[in-house]
Amino acid sequence: MNIKDIIEKKLSEVILNVYQLKEINLEIQENKTEFEGDFTIVTFPLVKQLKKNPESIGIELGGALTEYSDLFESFNVVKGFLNVKVKNQLFVDNFRSVSSDFDTIEKKNSTVMVEYSSPNTNKPLHLGHVRNNLLGFSVAQILKEAGYDVIKSQIINDRGIHICKSMLAWEKFGKGETPESTNTKGDKFVGNYYVEFDKNYKTEIAELVAKGSTEDQAKKEALSIIEAQKMLLDWESGDETVRNLWKEMNSWVYKGFSETYKRLGVDFDQIQYESNTYILGKDLIQEGLDKGILYQKEDGSVWCDLTDEGLDQKLLLRSDGTSVYMTQDLGTAVERFKQNNIQKLIYTVGNEQDYHFQVLFKILKKLGYSWADQLFHLSYGMVELPNGKMKSREGTVVDADDLMEEMHETAKLKATEQGRLEGLSEEEKVASYEIIGMGALKYFMLKVDPKKKMLFNPEESIEFNGNTGPFIQYTYARIQSLLAKADYQYKEVTAVDANQFEKELIILLVNYKNVVEKAAEALSPALVANYVYDLVKSYNSFYQNQSTPIVKLEDENLKQFRLNLSDITAKTIQKSLKLLGIGTVNRM
Repeated sequence: MNIKDIIEKKLSEVILNVYQLKEINLEIQENKTEFEGDFTIVTFPLVKQLKKNPESIGIELGGALTEYSDLFESFNVVKGFLNVKVKNQLFVDNFRSVSSDFDTIEKKNSTVMVEYSSPNTNKPLHLGHVRNNLLGFSVAQILKEAGYDVIKSQIINDRGIHICKSMLAWEKFGKGETPESTNTKGDKFVGNYYVEFDKNYKTEIAELVAKGSTEDQAKKEALSIIEAQKMLLDWESGDETVRNLWKEMNSWVYKGFSETYKRLGVDFDQIQYESNTYILGKDLIQEGLDKGILYQKEDGSVWCDLTDEGLDQKLLLRSDGTSVYMTQDLGTAVERFKQNNIQKLIYTVGNEQDYHFQVLFKILKKLGYSWADQLFHLSYGMVELPNGKMKSREGTVVDADDLMEEMHETAKLKATEQGRLEGLSEEEKVASYEIIGMGALKYFMLKVDPKKKMLFNPEESIEFNGNTGPFIQYTYARIQSLLAKADYQYKEVTAVDANQFEKELIILLVNYKNVVEKAAEALSPALVANYVYDLVKSYNSFYQNQSTPIVKLEDENLKQFRLNLSDITAKTIQKSLKLLGIGTVNRM
């Protein structure tokens, strides 16, 4: 139990004893003001019930706390705010408890599946995918740390009209070339043909418009789109030639994806493919028709009426019998709950799909799946660049691989300029550039609340000062240097007179597990990112506000305490960064 919780419990007991009031929760704040005391208790909620002024209540309550409890040393009241000074030993005991159960995780006996990435096999991963993957992976890490069993999954969108567009363009313009023959990464190779299709399609539309067609007519009548639609029908009917081409081009893409995931530092426990689950979705739709939950129009298309739910009517099966995204997502959800004993399923998908998931969850509920209440859409804001949104079909995206390489090179440039890695071998330097560069990218992406749209600035992300990944990594490396210089070994310290900087640091260290719980509940890595930044700032204040450097202290007990404090801070920084998928270096 952290110090705040202990104070809160004792405060409730005193309020009950003195005022006979139950369930009164007064706000307790860490005191960082010029007033004496470690914590401030806000007494104003008692004013109305007791019909007394806040200052009188503060004096009464402060007196009762010091009289009926051995936790408090003294108190003072300023304008109705009760400032209490906690006995020093409570901080020392609390710090010792952090050290003793540092690696303890209380299991929740609940399994959560987190879906993220879920790319299309017609293009490489880009900046938007980077935020998605980092967010999903970090949420999975945080849930594990909070005691949940976690299954990391992705559904690969490996079929549909968009896939056929790349295939068709390769058939028309590829001349048999492969990723190997062109020395091109597989996902980029296929993505180039998706862009090529779009260029050719636009040319055909322009030609039809010039001949008198409306733009809407031209979009439907252009030869390219008609051929792509036919290819999709051929694929769904099992045409061997189309299927073989599809398998080969997808294999190129998967190899490329695997390389990107490895460098990004994310992985998956389960992978599903829409080419399998869309069939299951069709079975569900037939079941819904049989039960009268869904209805069929004269053209043969199948719909779900959600107007009673405040939504609209949703197409689930086209008139030609082909499925839509919703069809596949229905099948995938059912399959996941059949195959796994999961209590919650989290979809990490951008906020452009908010309505889609509202509809998905409502339809599953209508179809009678009680677990539909345990589905959650982790909706996040889009990543934009200074010049606006990205468009993959036009080839105007920030490629994930190019971005990671740029971060590596920027880290190399900055570290070299500042002489931070001198003395390391070339191999060690390269490994450090990668950890620092990727740390900068990940921290910049994850420190922003998931719900917020973000503007990505690579240059800003890799600064060695301020709220950045490299600044936090540097503090960790600085502590490692201190511990090495002191030839540190852990020894328990029983009593020490902690100063205000040490107390603030202890409060933050004790609060780690509470932050993890809140981050798991909110599905927000930003809470962990902001916590570790606060921890680093607090440690730096502690480190800089010492009259004598730690290694030169003559008081061995105090020296050991401060080294213990530094060690557990470093471990907490490392653990927090790991939850964000970020590594550390010992020299920087």
